[in-house]
Amino acid sequence: MPVSGDKIRQRYDRLAPWFDSLEGFLEGLVFHRLRKKLWAKACGEHILEVGVGTGKNFSFYPDGARMTAIDFSPKMLEQAERKRERKQLAVHLDLMDVQSLDYADNCFDTVVASFVFCSVPRPRKGLKELYRVLKPGGQLLLLEHVLSSNKFMAKLMNLLNPVVVRLFGANINRQTVKNVQACPFRSIYIDPASSDMIKLIRAVK
Repeated sequence: MPVSGDKIRQRYDRLAPWFDSLEGFLEGLVFHRLRKKLWAKACGEHILEVGVGTGKNFSFYPDGARMTAIDFSPKMLEQAERKRERKQLAVHLDLMDVQSLDYADNCFDTVVASFVFCSVPRPRKGLKELYRVLKPGGQLLLLEHVLSSNKFMAKLMNLLNPVVVRLFGANINRQTVKNVQACPFRSIYIDPASSDMIKLIRAVK
């Protein structure tokens, strides 16, 4: 049975104070470099970050852009608010679910999300919302971990997924590339440097 959005939110609320520490090793070893590469592609006057979490991407925000960021976890957003104040960063933070955005159609030049759609209960619904709020010609930039193409590894990930979701609220077997392809983006680009289980995706409306 799929885990509800409320349950996932509660798990992220619980983990919020320790989230940066829990991911510290992987962040330094792999994720920091990938986040930097992802955000180097962000451009335009108004940029939306989905799943801001504790504000791990604040250091990569482009100069001169109007920044908006959302998260569905109140406790994670509190961590981001503290980090925003420490960094004296101009970013508007909203408590919001990507599956139901309170923004008008065609209002963002770029939308960025890193390791977010593993936790969205209905990922295609969330992706279609991002398509809706992007301006024509706008881009969606994603950094996501996905189900392995290796049959043995995929079987293991599917087997372990219910336990991981219950503990951390994140799915390890999402097929995010296929989910993006199911949306009406006019072009989708997968960075060739992407690994089997971590993908950098650019989709253009």
